[in-house]
Amino acid sequence: MVMRFGLFIPQGWRHDLVGIDPSEQWETMRSLARYADTALAGKGLPGDLPAFESVWVYDHFHPVPEPTTEATHEAWTLMAAFAASTERVRLGQMCSCIAYRNPAYLAKVAATVDIVSGGRTEMGIGAGWYEHEWRAYGYGFPGAGDRLKALDEGVQIMAQAWREGTSTFAGDYYTTDGALCHPQPLQHGAGDGVGPSIPLWIAGGGEKRTLRTAAKYAQYTNFDGAPEGFAHKSQVLRDHCADVGTDFDAITRSGNYNVVIGEDEAEVADRLAWIEDHYRRAVPGKADGEIQSWKNGPLVGTPEQIVEKLTELQGLGMTYGITYFADAAYDRSAMELFAREVIPAFRD
Repeated sequence: MVMRFGLFIPQGWRHDLVGIDPSEQWETMRSLARYADTALAGKGLPGDLPAFESVWVYDHFHPVPEPTTEATHEAWTLMAAFAASTERVRLGQMCSCIAYRNPAYLAKVAATVDIVSGGRTEMGIGAGWYEHEWRAYGYGFPGAGDRLKALDEGVQIMAQAWREGTSTFAGDYYTTDGALCHPQPLQHGAGDGVGPSIPLWIAGGGEKRTLRTAAKYAQYTNFDGAPEGFAHKSQVLRDHCADVGTDFDAITRSGNYNVVIGEDEAEVADRLAWIEDHYRRAVPGKADGEIQSWKNGPLVGTPEQIVEKLTELQGLGMTYGITYFADAAYDRSAMELFAREVIPAFRD
């Protein structure tokens, strides 16, 4: 089974553009997207295949782990910019918050990006969680049940708008009355295999509602990427699929991964030291939690160690890894090592 890989582009949300002048930040992001667009898995020999299938951004307005005045570039603006400045890679967000944009409007935005990109848009969508951000932008912060019900309604509106070119829907949270979506997306075949549509990634591991919504509508899921958590969430998804009558095996299950990779243990230690120094400078009051998260992640080690862990995850059904490198805006060597030594192991 082939494993696919995506690459998060630093946009500032995780304090990953600190020290880069705002006038240079777009070029930093654009050049990394272009790298992903052209990078090969392996040593660049004839017959090597593209390393990364997709590039990704986060849909947030304020940085984490705490809001600061450092840059956080807006996701769908970047989607449109990447659509115009890349040629091959697919373009996703992990994930759009359903409440930040009316779903009929978001369907229109995504369809336009699909046109600009030549049919390369992925729609990551979730219920949202960053309370500080919600309240700061005047969205309030409804309870989890309301946010998840709104997600269920929103994905129905988007799917209807893409397939039919119009949406009429009466729900508890969203209402449309002949909202037009023309031109429709270039892509066909997502979901029921008929008509225009953009692949839906429903992100989050909520077991009662998020995974049930995923079972009903998603072509992709994205939840806990650690082996134990991934196996458990997969079983919950399987149960929901059986309950609603959908094909569990037709849903691609993905995970997001912080990658710390080095040629040897000493280089891995050096990269972890860089991450610690970076966060202690950027968010001194919250650094400890971030540092521990990086140290304890499943993809920390040499290429051989990371291949071993990914092979374990692949055996659990994780076939799409979306990778994040803390130092991507400053140093590409870790990404290049991953593309050269890790990805080829999953291309046979």
